[in-house]
Amino acid sequence: MREFEFVLTYDAGADELMDEFVERPGLRAQTAACFANERSMWRVDHVFGPESALDAVESRFLDESVCNECLDVEGCSSSREYQVLSENPEHRVYFTRREEIQHCHSIPYLAVDHVGDGLLIEAERDGSEYVWRLLVPDDCAVGELYDRIDERLRDGIRLDLSHVSDPKNWNGGYDTGGLLSAEERETVASAVDAGYYGTPREATVADLAEELDTPHSTVQYRLQRAEEKVMTRFAAESL
Repeated sequence: MREFEFVLTYDAGADELMDEFVERPGLRAQTAACFANERSMWRVDHVFGPESALDAVESRFLDESVCNECLDVEGCSSSREYQVLSENPEHRVYFTRREEIQHCHSIPYLAVDHVGDGLLIEAERDGSEYVWRLLVPDDCAVGELYDRIDERLRDGIRLDLSHVSDPKNWNGGYDTGGLLSAEERETVASAVDAGYYGTPREATVADLAEELDTPHSTVQYRLQRAEEKVMTRFAAESL
């Protein structure tokens, strides 16, 4: 099996749901499961972020008159069902079921139509990027699938191939994503980008505090809380 990862980048105004992720820092959606056949798709998405951002995105995410996956048109004739499976102030879990997906070009439909049943799919929305990862057979013509997707994109959406490789950390991360608050995730992400966890360390807490425009003590506390949560989960599951 090979992992095929590509990125859809959305211009402002190209998709109302993606606009919410662009305009609201700290908002992120990650797929826990996505299954499709030639006519139907089912998926479960975890959405993380500040409560105000989750409330705003939910009204669009749960609008059954809108398809959240269409590539070539903003609406389509497929039937849709959205449900809230669970919720707390900084974490929502949504279920999506779509029927007659052959009437609406989307990544799940195009991938299943090209690869066949049994395809495994992951996806993540963050800012203007919608990242898709497919686990495909070694003999799958990935270039042909890329071309099929690319030729169906409407204006304002761009497709880039991230990598084709052996599977890496497949289905990892979504179960721990809910451990951290939006502020903790933002702080850890900045720390990683700045090289705070590098060897040798390339940034200090003071550097992160300046970058985030947040008090030094607050940044230190968020890092410590995030590290405690992640390491406690790791120890419970792995040691």
